[in-house]
Amino acid sequence: MLKSFARLSTQTLSKRTFASSAVSRQAAAVPTSLQRFTEEELLLKESVARFAQDIVKPKVEEMDRTETMDPTIIKGLFEQGLMGIETESQYGGSECSFTSAIIAIEELSKVDPSVSVFCDVQNTLVSTLVREYATPSLKEKYLTRLATDTIGCFALSEAGSGTDAFALQTRAEDKGDHYLLNGSKMWITNSGEADIFLVFANVDPSKGYKGITCFIVEKEWGVKVAKKESKLGIRASSTCVLNFDDVRVPKENVLGEVGTGYKYAITILNEGRIGIAAQMVGLAQGAYDIALPYLFQRKQFNTYIGDFQSMQHQYAQIAIDIEAARLLTYNAARLKEEKRPFIKEAAMAKLYSSQVAEAAASKAIEWCGGVGFTRELGVEKFFRDSKIGAIYEGTSNIQLQTIAKLVAAKYK
Repeated sequence: MLKSFARLSTQTLSKRTFASSAVSRQAAAVPTSLQRFTEEELLLKESVARFAQDIVKPKVEEMDRTETMDPTIIKGLFEQGLMGIETESQYGGSECSFTSAIIAIEELSKVDPSVSVFCDVQNTLVSTLVREYATPSLKEKYLTRLATDTIGCFALSEAGSGTDAFALQTRAEDKGDHYLLNGSKMWITNSGEADIFLVFANVDPSKGYKGITCFIVEKEWGVKVAKKESKLGIRASSTCVLNFDDVRVPKENVLGEVGTGYKYAITILNEGRIGIAAQMVGLAQGAYDIALPYLFQRKQFNTYIGDFQSMQHQYAQIAIDIEAARLLTYNAARLKEEKRPFIKEAAMAKLYSSQVAEAAASKAIEWCGGVGFTRELGVEKFFRDSKIGAIYEGTSNIQLQTIAKLVAAKYK
């Protein structure tokens, strides 16, 4: 049964306001709309929206300026149960549906996409990998920390292996009872705050990508967080270079099986793309929600800007685009949740949502005119943040290639 819910205070961070529950949406016997959510999901949506408005929003401008994630927000995300949304309650998680995680990511992104991706990576990449492939002892050791107080990150990309991820050069040398990791990683989200790293390294380069293995590595073992990137957008989200110099990793910290890391990476990134789609949908909605009220506050030629027909056509079209992106995203989420094929749908959602986010944020600036171009309203930040959607967790060209391959297979 669902626990009782308490409302968030604007003065203090209360504990989570949604339930720890195993309830999930079952495949409906009677078709339903994609706007149909469980009671648990609706309560979570309300809770996250309140947290974003009351706790995150007052800190957005400063975090963007200083390029740091406020510690009170990190603390609040854990206290609200938002860093282990799908994780079982026995490990301190919220034990909610995958769609619940997507809802949380969208709601956070309406206020700050940086906080959204911070939550997204922890849930759809790091915790899911540990939950799906770790041994019982590793789950006990790491899932509890990831759900309650410790940041994790997904360390795959390198200087020479971005889209071509399997060209990675980080090496893991078998030393009998442990591995020695040597190499470096780039563009690693959340690495500035992380203490747990899921590191992909090759144990046998002669086998090519079939030597790639995933390791759970703790920062205190010698992981060096080097250069922090100064970025166009999502500035509060840390993106750093990682160096591994003879980092000793116990053999029991191999995640899953040796040599199957490439499979885990492919699988989890397909899921992660739904999270990025949700981030982009939330971003588009956030920019739209700032701009639209302005159109009915400012007059020109004694007429509200929003009442000019040319403006009506523009914001009507963006409303359609945001809704279409949202439906693609939640369709992919439900398919994944129901254990049905979703790779094509995830790629479509990620691609289209990133396009809509950039277009919506750009239009929002134009609609607000000169003030939109300044930092006063905050829409320019959404525009800067939107560009990353076409790049990380699979570029737009890769999404198109994936979609084309799956579509063509149906007709060949």
